Amino acid sequence: MQMPMQVSLEDVITMLLSRVESLAQNDENSKTRFNIVARALYKKGLISDSDIVDSVKEEHRMLKELGMIQEEPGEEVAVSVANNILQWIKGDVDEIKNAMVEYEKKVKEYSREQDKKSALTVASPDVLHQLDKLSSQQGGKAGGSRLII
Repeated sequence: MQMPMQVSLEDVITMLLSRVESLAQNDENSKTRFNIVARALYKKGLISDSDIVDSVKEEHRMLKELGMIQEEPGEEVAVSVANNILQWIKGDVDEIKNAMVEYEKKVKEYSREQDKKSALTVASPDVLHQLDKLSSQQGGKAGGSRLII
């Protein structure tokens, strides 16, 4: 009978991280190829701004019919997505940089808002043990969980 092969957790993690890195690199290569081909077609006049908007709408329609989204986004969303794609196709570096700065501001603002909201604090086991001792000294039942408000 053949002995089962043993693989360490470190080996499995290394293998998975390698695979994720490979997938990320393939994704970047696909994006680069798409941008190059789309840019060439756009410069030749074979793709127009309205073609991109129409294609975004068609993609949303297909996703809805396939059940991958619940409803088709409105016109404003389709135009926004199309404009984002067109920024890359047109190579509008300044606009892309501005969009990145705006996005970063929104993320920071959202983060600040989340920090202002109340946080759930969990007591350490030592504190819970001390509370149990105090409770048992006052005639309460020791060992149970306590909700502190």
